[in-house]
Amino acid sequence: MTTIQGPAVFLAQFIGDEAPFDSLAGICAWAKGLGFQGVQLPTNDPRFIDLQKAAESQTYADEIRGVVNAAGLEITELSTHLQGQLVAVNPAYDQLFDGFAPEAYRNNPNARQQWAVQQLKYAAKASQNLGLKAHATFSGALLWPMVYPWPQRPAGLVEDGFAELGRRWLPILNVFDECGVDLCYEIHAGEDLHDGVTYELFLDQVKQHPRACLLYDPSHFVLQCLDYLEYIDIYHERIKMFHVKDAEFNPTGRQGVYGGYQSWLNRAGRFRSLGDGQVDFKAIFSKLTQYDFPGWAVLEWECALKNAEDGAREGAQFIKDHIIRVTEKAFDDFAATAPNPTLNHSLLGI
Repeated sequence: MTTIQGPAVFLAQFIGDEAPFDSLAGICAWAKGLGFQGVQLPTNDPRFIDLQKAAESQTYADEIRGVVNAAGLEITELSTHLQGQLVAVNPAYDQLFDGFAPEAYRNNPNARQQWAVQQLKYAAKASQNLGLKAHATFSGALLWPMVYPWPQRPAGLVEDGFAELGRRWLPILNVFDECGVDLCYEIHAGEDLHDGVTYELFLDQVKQHPRACLLYDPSHFVLQCLDYLEYIDIYHERIKMFHVKDAEFNPTGRQGVYGGYQSWLNRAGRFRSLGDGQVDFKAIFSKLTQYDFPGWAVLEWECALKNAEDGAREGAQFIKDHIIRVTEKAFDDFAATAPNPTLNHSLLGI
């Protein structure tokens, strides 16, 4: 077994325009001061990393890693959540998602999609140059507007949607394979990959690609009432990344999973700071340790109630307290019997 690495923090929710959150060196020093050992970098803000440059220049990648290492931290992974979303966008969401792309690609879905694909390919090479083994992204969605079967879906619609999703992602997965990096899809509402069934439909379309892996985040499963512990039992071989994020689901006589168009504050299902929600993290860390999870425990902070900096400080300690330092011996070794084939045969009557 392997001891899970951490604690680490996903920086996306903390980046801002004021120090120390407006530069890579500053935010790394802040994270180190809270007790984090690693940072997961989003790639949509060039103040923190220029993704194309990191892909094309080993020297630049070394400089980025040097800034992080100088703070006493490691880069755990890169993230292209926003770019991955744009690999597949249903026309109903064109205007809403245009803001995820540079202005030059807005109001032009084909150009925007091509830009997103290139971003993912840059991310594969940048990850390789940084010595990373896994990468986080979203799958995007062609079918999400039809997630509820009313009106009745036309025959073949789901099959056609996943065939197209696989067609778009297979060349990207091949680039990640060439770079020796696992591409980890965060299973998430709003994506065509939003549960185990949809992930398996996708795997069929990408020929069970060995790099089509998973970012495990139990908070999204709480909000859809999915068994997040059995999920680990089923998919542990594919889980290569871990977001430690809490959530709660408190249905009432007025609203349930759909949320009634309410704000995050007033939804029955909402994300919470670590320890304030309903996720059984002791069981999760136990299962991931049992299955020899190879990666980092990364805080993704999202909460409608608590201050972000308080959530980060508490989250670092929370993760530290839940990481299981694996044993190097069996607890009953004190009563072990020395190897003795003759005794074994005698006990078995052979």
